[in-house]
Amino acid sequence: MATIAAIATPLGRGGVGVIRLSGARAYDIACQLTGKTAFTPRMASFCRFYQADGTIVDEGLVLYFKGPHSFTGEDVIELQGHGGMILQNQLLARVFELGAKQAGAGEFSYRAFDNDKLDLVQAEAIADAIDATSAAAASSAIRSLSGEFSQKINQLLEQLIHLRLHVEAAIDFPDEEDVDFLSDGVIQDKLEQTQDKIQQVLATAKQGQLLRDGIHVVLAGRPNAGKSSLLNRLAGQERAIVTNVAGTTRDTLQETVVLNGLTLHLTDTAGLRDTDDTVERIGIERARTAITQADMLLMVYDVSRDLAEDSTPLQLAEQLFGKLPEAKKLLIIANKSDLLTDAHDKAQKASSQNDITQRGYEQVNVSCETGTGIETLIETLCAKVGFHPPENSLIARTRHIDALRRTAGHLTEAHEQLTVFQAGELVAESLRQAQLSLGEITGEFSADDLLGKIFGSFCIGK
Repeated sequence: MATIAAIATPLGRGGVGVIRLSGARAYDIACQLTGKTAFTPRMASFCRFYQADGTIVDEGLVLYFKGPHSFTGEDVIELQGHGGMILQNQLLARVFELGAKQAGAGEFSYRAFDNDKLDLVQAEAIADAIDATSAAAASSAIRSLSGEFSQKINQLLEQLIHLRLHVEAAIDFPDEEDVDFLSDGVIQDKLEQTQDKIQQVLATAKQGQLLRDGIHVVLAGRPNAGKSSLLNRLAGQERAIVTNVAGTTRDTLQETVVLNGLTLHLTDTAGLRDTDDTVERIGIERARTAITQADMLLMVYDVSRDLAEDSTPLQLAEQLFGKLPEAKKLLIIANKSDLLTDAHDKAQKASSQNDITQRGYEQVNVSCETGTGIETLIETLCAKVGFHPPENSLIARTRHIDALRRTAGHLTEAHEQLTVFQAGELVAESLRQAQLSLGEITGEFSADDLLGKIFGSFCIGK
């Protein structure tokens, strides 16, 4: 296998730039590069780095990690020189001259996985820690990297293997009383315990996915309803231009914020209306595209003017979006609620609120001008998407949740085959499928194309 090398620090100006090498020739390349004859493992050595003609490329530290006691399991060298594009590229070019090859995306982590230095969950956690958008997400990724998530999965795998052994033993030795799983209820109890545990891990994984990915929230409504003002309130800064002129927002505007630990990818959109303005019409088309892609839709309306006599916010939503979005994806925001003063206005608001609640929807009354109701909005949004991560939450990805759901499905099949049909062979097959699905998470059973996709999304230096 070729010795690989790559810049491991972000490109650009910096005090230190690191080039990482891994492979059988990493040690020899370091010796040729520096003129040294030996390096002590895990000891920093100050060296000069030389070109072939003896001129100095740079100077810095060399760290040697002898395999298998290294990140990749191979001999690893780290060259810590000065930061800066020119110096780093010159040093990397010299390393290539000495026989190293350019590392591919995620190739260092793949070699660590291939050499059993970490499993697939831990490898993914490296990328998740680097890409974390909140402190909670970073902490969760580090816990996954340390093996906490993998430990939960491996415990479940052990339970499944234990179940399979009992079931298959009962099939092979049907006359033995001590393995009569169809009548003594022991296997059924163990199966149901495993099902419960899978659901617990699945619930934890869903929280981990929200921590990792956040949610895409689109602010939509009529012109001048207060969408841009709400974006600014949530962002804590003036990101969007706000005027009294209808149609000020002509395009989508994105902003990412972390509120109560949840990452929100906010999109402000053009006000929805019929218009002859070509530019505004393009903006409205983009708004409608964003609406279809949203995880959560905040319909913002001006309580002082957007509702016709005797109409309701849900009727307005149906009018704006063509059809009423499902309740779990729509949160109604009644803006400028501070402007409601007379008894008629307040009675109409109460009537609208009752209609919304009775139909399973939710409305939050806010004032973007004063900030009233913004904290309630954030809390309601977190509750609506089910975000309540435990203190020791673990980062998770969509593929983890998919694998857990398939595992749960196979266990449901096994339970039915056991309790309804008493079909031992089918129970054993369902348990085998459950084990395969669960093993995909840690990489125990993973196709090469899946591994390529996962590691291909990593940084080059990882």
